[in-house]
Amino acid sequence: MSLLITNIGSLVTNDPALGEGPLGLLADAAVVVDGERIAWVGPAAAAPAADERYDAAGRALLPGFVDSHAHLVFAGDRTAEFNARMSGQAYTAGGIRTTVAATRAATDAELDANVTRFLAEALRQGTTTVECKSGYGLTVADEARALRIAAAHTPETTYLGAHVVAPEFADDPAGYVDLVTGEMLDACAPHARWVDVFCERGAFDGDQARAILTAGAKRGLTPRVHANQLSYGPGVQLAVELGAASADHCTHLTDEDVAALAGSATVATLLPGAEFSTRAEYPNARRLLDAGATVALSTDCNPGSSFTTSMAFCVAVAVREMAMTPDEAVHAATEGGARALRRTDVGRVTPGARADLLLLDAPSHVHLAYRPGVPLTAAVWQAGVRAF
Repeated sequence: MSLLITNIGSLVTNDPALGEGPLGLLADAAVVVDGERIAWVGPAAAAPAADERYDAAGRALLPGFVDSHAHLVFAGDRTAEFNARMSGQAYTAGGIRTTVAATRAATDAELDANVTRFLAEALRQGTTTVECKSGYGLTVADEARALRIAAAHTPETTYLGAHVVAPEFADDPAGYVDLVTGEMLDACAPHARWVDVFCERGAFDGDQARAILTAGAKRGLTPRVHANQLSYGPGVQLAVELGAASADHCTHLTDEDVAALAGSATVATLLPGAEFSTRAEYPNARRLLDAGATVALSTDCNPGSSFTTSMAFCVAVAVREMAMTPDEAVHAATEGGARALRRTDVGRVTPGARADLLLLDAPSHVHLAYRPGVPLTAAVWQAGVRAF
């Protein structure tokens, strides 16, 4: 069945060849969906016939959000840690171990139910593509089952055995790196597309990160890097050197880091929910954009430092706190995320793209930042199917 969505007040295509500016904006537009794909985009007055018709009533339509950085396979709650942090305690990487203990104790069914709930929550807010990491098991069996569970929900699965050093290896970090690059990688690689590492003080240094990412790449996994979140460090340079799809966080950057990102295909993925939830310094998106780097926005949904599934919230925070324009933030949350996942079929509304669409109960995408915290989702289509 084909579907004509017409009377679109403002359409974000993310294709400058189709409309105005980098967002490829079209006014008074229409979109034809045929099966899972977009078949036609253009002026409403010129739209072809379709089997069904949906009147957008002058509202804004944009690509479904692409969340390229999320940690959804976990159990437990870290409310006490958040409360303490809001009362003055500093955030450190060590809190991850609290979630590790709860996740190890959870059943497969409990973990799957959590992933299902978080993805449904995200979908209701317009997120149609989600990357999902392991990293809260830190044993061979627990990391492998996390990726099996994630892979049942999304093809964008990331092996993050190198989240922090497992508690059993606290006195033998080299031994843990050997496990992550050996037996654990063997068990996890069949269920993953990406390999990631938290390259940071309290987690893994540059040499350890290089060994882990290189081992993953030899098994066919493309690198991503948690880079430069809590301090200046080697993460960004390592990501660019190894051809990583993304360097994520990018809060503390030197001029050399910015230049490296701007001169590469590595996407700078910014995660404003983490800074919001830890009262940390926000990354300077303006600096990256002005240098010519590709920027993505993602939620970093996790129980410790950014417990949100709302890409709309991240757009609003990025505009308010990170010197992004509304257009730049929406582009980063859609096309930027797609580039971070090396996808050309999502993050845009163009013929041949997957029909992932978000209709706002607003006349413009700018309302995502203009009306923060307001539920603006009017309808969501995922692969051509009305999901909300």
